[in-house]
Amino acid sequence: MPRVTVTLSDHIAHVQLSRPEKMNAVDQAMIDALLEAGAEVAASPARVVVISGAGKAFCAGTDLSALGGFVGKDMEAVILPRTHGEGLTNQWQEIALQWRRLEVPVIAALHGVAFGAGLQLALGADIRIAAPDTRLAVMEMKWGIVPDMGGMVLLPQLVRSDVLRRLVYTADPIEAAQAERWGLVTEIAGDPLAAAMAMAGKIARKSPRAICAAKRLIDLSEHSDAREVLLAESREQAALIGTPEQMEVIAAEFGKREPKFK
Repeated sequence: MPRVTVTLSDHIAHVQLSRPEKMNAVDQAMIDALLEAGAEVAASPARVVVISGAGKAFCAGTDLSALGGFVGKDMEAVILPRTHGEGLTNQWQEIALQWRRLEVPVIAALHGVAFGAGLQLALGADIRIAAPDTRLAVMEMKWGIVPDMGGMVLLPQLVRSDVLRRLVYTADPIEAAQAERWGLVTEIAGDPLAAAMAMAGKIARKSPRAICAAKRLIDLSEHSDAREVLLAESREQAALIGTPEQMEVIAAEFGKREPKFK
């Protein structure tokens, strides 16, 4: 079975981790499959992406058997080269950050556990919907290492510094309700995949150009000053107002129907 499957329907790409017998633990084959899935989705007509995990869990983290292969190696030579993301990331960081860089929104549907690499993968999504009994953890400290798959870029955007430190220092799992209070989880749903697909359907029916512009603006606002963000707001708006796509949105609103986009 492939480590990751990608299906496209109604402009929604569903990316599913498909290693249920190992709770979707991340090994090299999973990394390769996730990178391929990211490239496939980026080249597709998808307007929104849903990431989920098959079986009992979203992702239990790194496959510990894979760590044994690093013993005795020059780890700086393995980890430090910037091989992906236009010279920004290595392959481990890229499996999370590629979703944040994707033009369209990404929703992660979490259940079971999202530990370590699994949590960092979920953090790359724009939105995270979790089942009530989901447990989440920044697990790396348990194995004597630190988060190194984009978590240190993504976590500070979501949680306070003291919460980040608690999560990293203790490696303690937390319940979905606590994760929601702290900002790791967007919302809780009894069936997170169904909720994610319903939300994806709603997003897919919005103006594709406006949705992509909104994601660009939100991403920019998280690391730029007010002058740059305000100018970008105006630039994006000028490119949208009066276009055939926007006119279709307005016509559909007045006609009380779903807009139709090419």
